[in-house]
Amino acid sequence: RRGSRTVLEGDIIFDQDGAVASERTDALPGPGPVEVDGHTDAPPRTSAALPLIATTPTERGHIGDDPVRRSGPAHALPKMTRRERKAVRKERLRRRRTWPGRHPKSMIALVVVLLLTPVWVSAGSAAMNPANGTTVGVRLTEWVRGHGGGGLVTWAENTWYTLHAPPKGGKPAKGAIPAPLRSTTSTAPAGPVHLAAPAAITPFVASPTPGEGQWHPIGRSVEGVPTMYAAYLRPNAVNTSLVTGVAWMDTKLLSTTLYAGTTIPGTGQAFANTAPIGGAALNSLAAAFNSGFRMQDAGGGFYMNGVTSAGYPLVPGRASLVIDSSGNADIGAWGTEVSMSASTVAVRQNLDLIVDNGNPVPGLNANDNHQWGATLGGRVQVWRSGLGITADGALVFVGGSGLSIVDLANVLARAGAVRAMEMDINTSWVNFTSFTPPSGAPASYTNGTNLTSDEATYPSRYFSALSRDFIAMSVRPTATPPATTTTAGTTKAAKK
Repeated sequence: RRGSRTVLEGDIIFDQDGAVASERTDALPGPGPVEVDGHTDAPPRTSAALPLIATTPTERGHIGDDPVRRSGPAHALPKMTRRERKAVRKERLRRRRTWPGRHPKSMIALVVVLLLTPVWVSAGSAAMNPANGTTVGVRLTEWVRGHGGGGLVTWAENTWYTLHAPPKGGKPAKGAIPAPLRSTTSTAPAGPVHLAAPAAITPFVASPTPGEGQWHPIGRSVEGVPTMYAAYLRPNAVNTSLVTGVAWMDTKLLSTTLYAGTTIPGTGQAFANTAPIGGAALNSLAAAFNSGFRMQDAGGGFYMNGVTSAGYPLVPGRASLVIDSSGNADIGAWGTEVSMSASTVAVRQNLDLIVDNGNPVPGLNANDNHQWGATLGGRVQVWRSGLGITADGALVFVGGSGLSIVDLANVLARAGAVRAMEMDINTSWVNFTSFTPPSGAPASYTNGTNLTSDEATYPSRYFSALSRDFIAMSVRPTATPPATTTTAGTTKAAKK
């Protein structure tokens, strides 16, 4: 029954004297005919002879406003449709007295929102903080990494890079490789002591683009002497549409400084140099570029002016950038090729060396998703950067898209690095900016130029709070050496 109405409808058949009742009566045991007052009466009906009720299927119909299903076995309630079940649930909820009872899903959602309020506040603050990156997406990614979501970010980045693998073949974008400079006099300019200009890099492709691998002066100059050069080339003979940038820095003219970020090394300690660059340092700033991985991914430590980052001590054998009090820089394996001295003011470690003795180290594997790119976790070619030192002490920075660890090491070695280390990876963190301010003016984002045109960051990143540490190159205080006079009375400028 549904309410007070029957759910059984159809034709009701009373079988009083039919064959069915007779056959059942005959089949059942019982007393014979009974004689009363001379009359013989039939025996009383047994339960088997009670009226039989049969139902005949009918079409679906309604009783009043109540939809029913009027087919099927007489002993079973009809099966309601999905719409009917939904209506019944809705009616039950409507009859509840309290608002939470009438709206349980909304109540659960409200409770979840309230419980996660600290999460929303933290994530929102990170998304609005420019120190965490140049875009909201990058900032939220950094927040997820810092709150135990590194695995999720790794999976997402790996998936993205796998779906956007570097194309094979093709030609570089127009202008990605600058045209070669016109030949000029080979006479070295007069000026302060400086390193000899680097030799051109041998391209990796069989048919190089005009100008590929050749150096061009960039950034500041000192009394007519360039402090830096840039070259551009394809990193391998397969992905021939990609172009990698190389920056060569004269350490006779430039000094090196390590800056701590607002959260990296992130140990709550105070460091002597912390982002952003400001004050008098802007008057001599020539270039700035990214440092290494987050400390929890770098496998090494961080040291500055007597302070070692808590939880991240210097690790023997790790690739290390070492800077002394005069701004001189060196790169090598900690404890063997480089070590602590009385003049050491900064050490930044990141993974292992990728170039040693002028060659890529044995065992480099482009598919290694742990040692050389754990933050991406994928066997893919990605944005990467590296820093090396040449035999005469120049620093060489390499950065570009679609680079495997093998490509990065090969380019560094061909650019003259005798020892080199991988720095940061990922689109949002590979950056090299040179500055060319007007004479007497400080460096600023308006006179900064990225090494490659496809870098995702801007020169302004170094003039505001920045979560990650970085390296700055500044013009040294110099004076033009005195001229020397030959017996013929001609003047020669120093060539070194």
